[in-house]
Amino acid sequence: MRSGKIRPMNAGEQRASCSCGQLRATAVGNPARVSMCHCLACQRRTGSTYGVQARFPRPRVKITGEAREYVRYADEDDSERRFFFCPKCGSTVYYVTYGNSDLVAIPVGAFADPEFRAPWVSVWESRRHSWVSVPPDAERID
Repeated sequence: MRSGKIRPMNAGEQRASCSCGQLRATAVGNPARVSMCHCLACQRRTGSTYGVQARFPRPRVKITGEAREYVRYADEDDSERRFFFCPKCGSTVYYVTYGNSDLVAIPVGAFADPEFRAPWVSVWESRRHSWVSVPPDAERID
């Protein structure tokens, strides 16, 4: 984990949920990584210009509620991504990636916390919209 200007988070519980509150994820402790992804698949999935997610070790995440699953394959290496969303409101609450299933990614927006730490990694920079800002100290990966 990087140090420097990254604001430390409360090491306690952090709660994320879908729009209707039926599907929830509770994470304990600091994330292993907070990243923003500019790939076209994340743009389509979020309906925005990028996705931001916090990844936590699986044993520190508790999921409650009913979820449906959507599987897609990554552009760069055809690896599997398994997204879990609420069947009532459609919000994605968490996902896992093949080959890295020891981490659970939770979209930062699902925490509904304006104080959530900024991403320290930005990926697929070549697909970033020119007007989107990236935190100045973030690592940039294409």
